[in-house]
Amino acid sequence: METQIVPLGTASAIPTTERHLASTALWRKGRLLLFDCGEGTQMRLLQSGLNRARLDALFLTHHHGDHFYGTMGVISTLALLHREEPLVVVGPTGTEEAVRSMPGLANDWLPFDVEYRELPEDFPPQTVYETDEFSVAARPVEHRVPCMGFRFVEKPRPGHLDAEKARELGATEHEHLRALKRGERVAFENGHAIAPEEVLGPERPGVSFAYVMDTNPCEAGRVLAEGVDLLLHEATFAEDQEERSGKTGHSTAREAARVAEDAGAGRLLLSHFSARYDTPAPLVEEAQEIFPNTAAAEELKRYVLDPRDKEAVSA
Repeated sequence: METQIVPLGTASAIPTTERHLASTALWRKGRLLLFDCGEGTQMRLLQSGLNRARLDALFLTHHHGDHFYGTMGVISTLALLHREEPLVVVGPTGTEEAVRSMPGLANDWLPFDVEYRELPEDFPPQTVYETDEFSVAARPVEHRVPCMGFRFVEKPRPGHLDAEKARELGATEHEHLRALKRGERVAFENGHAIAPEEVLGPERPGVSFAYVMDTNPCEAGRVLAEGVDLLLHEATFAEDQEERSGKTGHSTAREAARVAEDAGAGRLLLSHFSARYDTPAPLVEEAQEIFPNTAAAEELKRYVLDPRDKEAVSA
């Protein structure tokens, strides 16, 4: 099953009639990750058709309300749904205190554990969440308050199995073929063995995604986006607002495009649009002058990360 990126909210600071507050879902093999959780995120999850009960981890860039205030509602709803699986919440120092201060959200009142992984200001770049199949890394970015960006990377997968060659070498049973496909050595009673590299093609790289919100254009954002299939980068303002953008800790669309270009990203989605823009079309036009493979993130649209061609395509 492919990995999908689903923007749930693309507004900056305040919602509009057309745009909701910041949150983006990553759906993979029936499991869910959330990047930011602005007010109304749980309603957007319902409208997206994604199963909120499958949420494994929530990654918060910072504590401004348009990125954070939906956290309490999501956790509360999961409790009402009698969730028992633990939930990981990654965020800046103070995340646990802020959430647990709300009535009913202390861990000892919930039917599931919440593991808070808090990062101080100017923390060293690090992996903040990892499974056997992927990892999520974080780096500090440049905003008015402590803020971080995230990079999701699937681990390489074994190459395609040459089943005919494997059978010629003696792997005649299905369990032999399955083991070889997993990259495991198969040994037989007569002492003969088949190494996976004898029958597997080159490793296949996994897909990658970077989430860079609320920041001046910076080196950390470029590193997070380096070589990713899809970069979701804030573009709060157009170029004529560059001075204001810099003072408020944000990026223009053109600056986001330069980050994508310098990082060698495959595709750029712009998000976090100021309410002054009825449509993000002018922002996209500015960005495309620098980085042609740019589009405005569309809320509830599913963007498929396809490992077969290492190119982000929309579903």
